[in-house]
Amino acid sequence: MQAMDLRRPFVWAPLAIVALASVVFFTNLGTPRLWDRDEPRNAGCAAEMLQRGDWVVPMFNAELRVHKPVLLYWFMMSAYSVFGVGEFGARFWSALLAVGTTLMTYQIGKRLFDREAGFWSAVVLATTLMFTVAARAATPDSVLIFFTTLATMIYVLAAFPRHDVEPAAGPSERQTWYPQRWTTVALMYAVMGVAVLAKGPVGLVIPTACIGMFLLIMRLPTRNQATDETRPWWIRVPLAMVRPFAPLHFLRTCWFMRPITAVLLCLAVALPWYIWVGLRTDGAWIQGFLLEHNVNRAMHAMEGHNGPFFYYIVAICIGFFPWSVFFAPTLIDAGRRIRNDHPWKPGLIFVACWAGVYLGLFSLAQTKLPSYITPCYPAVALLTGCFLYQYRRGEAYGPAALPKVATSIFVAVGAITLIALPIAAHIFLPGEEWLALIALIPLAGGIAVFVLQVRGRLNRAVTVYATSAALFVLVVMAFATVRIDRRRTFDEILGPIAAESAAPEVATLACMEPSWVFYAGRSIHEFPRDDADQARAFLDGEDAFLITTAEVYAELEQELPSDVEVLASVDKFLDNDRLLLLHRGSADHVAAKPPVGESLR
Repeated sequence: MQAMDLRRPFVWAPLAIVALASVVFFTNLGTPRLWDRDEPRNAGCAAEMLQRGDWVVPMFNAELRVHKPVLLYWFMMSAYSVFGVGEFGARFWSALLAVGTTLMTYQIGKRLFDREAGFWSAVVLATTLMFTVAARAATPDSVLIFFTTLATMIYVLAAFPRHDVEPAAGPSERQTWYPQRWTTVALMYAVMGVAVLAKGPVGLVIPTACIGMFLLIMRLPTRNQATDETRPWWIRVPLAMVRPFAPLHFLRTCWFMRPITAVLLCLAVALPWYIWVGLRTDGAWIQGFLLEHNVNRAMHAMEGHNGPFFYYIVAICIGFFPWSVFFAPTLIDAGRRIRNDHPWKPGLIFVACWAGVYLGLFSLAQTKLPSYITPCYPAVALLTGCFLYQYRRGEAYGPAALPKVATSIFVAVGAITLIALPIAAHIFLPGEEWLALIALIPLAGGIAVFVLQVRGRLNRAVTVYATSAALFVLVVMAFATVRIDRRRTFDEILGPIAAESAAPEVATLACMEPSWVFYAGRSIHEFPRDDADQARAFLDGEDAFLITTAEVYAELEQELPSDVEVLASVDKFLDNDRLLLLHRGSADHVAAKPPVGESLR
């Protein structure tokens, strides 16, 4: 067995990737409280399931939760068993699985392209804003990304040859671009079945579509190139786009991917829980999840989450920052390598299909959220990593000025943020204007990178940019969020409840945040604004507490019983209104009750 040469470049790449991702994802992970609305819903659901000892039926606030399947809750429940119920336990698996995703991105890049290209791809992924949000949030996004990327890695390692090994004679997996061993195919689809437990049918459908799109292109019959070149571009380009979807070729490719194996293996993994939860809830969970949160989200814009057809182009430019500034040179470089039949051509086509299918399919869906396309971030990182690899070597295609323009955008973002953030902080977070100093990272780092680019020190320029990106994302996600969280004062509303009653009944009127349920440790009844009469009747209870806003209270104060007092009053986070805690007090409390309107000050 050959000993490992520790002096070789990138021998320590996996350890460096794990170290970088761990610092970015785990630093202060449990310090900020859960952010409304999805985090406390997910974390609270897992806490309620653990408290009931029920590993099947998701419940939150004593109601059936049909938004997501069970896998995230299982992960959280296991973390709660070790770390206790809290922010760190709720987010632990998201961060750990995100570290695993960055490592798998390195492995995919290493197989498709080069060890160094894989390394830079992993660095890019670990230092983008939206992927870091997924890694530090108690949501199913990081779980879904991990298992879809794992299935993709299994495919890539089986279907693409190693660059340092000569292909065997005769038919090979490289010629078919698909794993030849049934066990490998079965493992790939079984992992997709786990992804179905994370977020539903998309865990199987979209990764399969990404691989299928690649096969549709790579398995096209050869054509007479000379004949194609004689046709005008306005005929040649549409024909090239339509050819992969020729009916016979499409059906043959679908069958080649072993659809029966895919369905059977996915069902073997995911179906038992779906059947179990359906039986336990008389079909209510199945109907709510599949119809409302899958079919309806695709057909209709739900909860105001809509957008134009170019929504995800804008979303990925923001979410992939600070590396999105290199999109233009990255796409030009990849496009020219594909046209020139570069050895990386198959790998570039594959990651382009990976990213393109996600962007295309979710652009067609009516409900749009930036998190929906985060499973394609590893693919975009791989494209960016390939460009950085070539750029550091001075071998990137495209105008030499483009990377400098990209760096200038990075500098401009820093300058604009340095000006705009103090104004925004003064309006929404008075006293936190100093957060604008974060903008000095892209500003100073970008200027340093630009100087290095002008001097031709491209290797050093990429390293400095990566350092700036990592520092920027770390400070924003691990430190700025802590300062912002301190401005959330809902604990001052919940605190007096425990002091007044050992067995309180809590409700809200025209205001409700899931975090209150999680931190109150009990279910909270929600009255809509037009149920003010029921809310008044609710206050008749001796241990009844009602949370509402100052605006609503001003409308109801004259109609409330004289012994209803305001136990607490705090500013509503990022809102001009205030939150009030109402309770029927004792005679002493009533005597001290302020006049109408005075309690709102």
